[in-house]
Amino acid sequence: MKPSSQSLRRFFVRLAGEDARRSAFVFVFLFVFLPSTARAEPLTLKRAVQLALTHSPLAAESSADEQRAFASLQEARNQYIPQLTAGAGIGNSWGYPLSLEGSAPSLFNVSAQSAVYNPALQEFARAARSEYKSAAETSKDHRNQVIQDTATTYLELVKWEQLIDHLREQLDDALKMQQVVEQRIQEGVDSEQTRTQAKLAVARAHLRMTQAQGAVDVLRGMLSQLTGQPVAAIQTDPDSIPALPEIAADPDLEAKAAASSPAVLSAQEHAIAQEFRAKGEHRALWPTLDFATQYAVLAKFNNWTQFFPSKAFERNNATIGVVIRFPFLNFSQKAHAQAADADAIRAQKEVEVAKNQVSQETLKLQRAVEQLTAAQEVSELEYEIAKSDADSINIKMNAGTASVHDAANARTEMTEKYAALQDSNFQLLRARIGLLRATGELESWAESK
Repeated sequence: MKPSSQSLRRFFVRLAGEDARRSAFVFVFLFVFLPSTARAEPLTLKRAVQLALTHSPLAAESSADEQRAFASLQEARNQYIPQLTAGAGIGNSWGYPLSLEGSAPSLFNVSAQSAVYNPALQEFARAARSEYKSAAETSKDHRNQVIQDTATTYLELVKWEQLIDHLREQLDDALKMQQVVEQRIQEGVDSEQTRTQAKLAVARAHLRMTQAQGAVDVLRGMLSQLTGQPVAAIQTDPDSIPALPEIAADPDLEAKAAASSPAVLSAQEHAIAQEFRAKGEHRALWPTLDFATQYAVLAKFNNWTQFFPSKAFERNNATIGVVIRFPFLNFSQKAHAQAADADAIRAQKEVEVAKNQVSQETLKLQRAVEQLTAAQEVSELEYEIAKSDADSINIKMNAGTASVHDAANARTEMTEKYAALQDSNFQLLRARIGLLRATGELESWAESK
């Protein structure tokens, strides 16, 4: 049997009285070790959401996609900054010195090149900017998904933990009733069938306890995976759950949700990016202007003096200028541009699909909240009636006007109605959380307490 904190404190206080030199050790143990062995600090909903956002693979993937989109934007912008390359092209020559990879053999060379006027590159940079905005909205949508999953898992775990306490009481009552039945059978008051009925009530209560404990274990495992915390350290705090705000009836709520939905905004930015990209593919057939420069130090052993007079040969050489290109005929690029046009049309249709989906989902959530609110009221009244009936049966049983079987049935009915009430409450909370996500208020609610 594990000793309690109070017994450990008394033991070490007595030990300190026996030897004063141990007082320092006792002080450290009492005020450092014992508090750490106490009950672990509960995991609040706000803390669970924060841990999930840090630990979630989905959030990490979204962050990586956003970082990649930003890098693509920087890559497109940096095309207008000269790209500087330094190196050497050293090699022996036979006859006239030929080029090495497009440049004359040299002991040292530096080259720089950048875009000056490139209509296609401008459109691609705009497309990259829109893709970055799309990735940011997708990251926000995934962030809301993590918050919703964590909140619903947390609330469901709280529901089952509270239900277990009620089921444990029902199991204790069933066991006590079984003992009463055994006594009544020994006294010749009840029959053997009553014993079977009492055993059945205990078996049912044990089954419900087992089911509830299994649900708690599974949900704790899920919450552990979401938050990265060990299962043993997960201890919920029902008081940390903030009250859900009331959502006023708004006939335009679906349109507002579609207009502010991160999924829709991401699709819109992606469609804009596809339009810019298609425009860029068409403008790839336009003239371009690039800046280019090169400096090289030539070597004498490359036979330059055999073809140029020694006075005319110059070891240090430099070239600076612009490169102008006029694409006249490129059927492959033209076909590529037409394919980009088709991608842009597809992206526009995906925006419409996303808007319709968000609108329909928001409308379903609105109606679900209304229906589940009514169902919750029904479940609550049914539980109150079942509880009242159970109390009445107990009074009648004590008076001898009701059987043990009647009492067992009444308790079973009350337990089932209580479980139905808890499930109705959770279903309503889950629907309201989904509606908060649709209206963009989920994160502020999860972090409000």
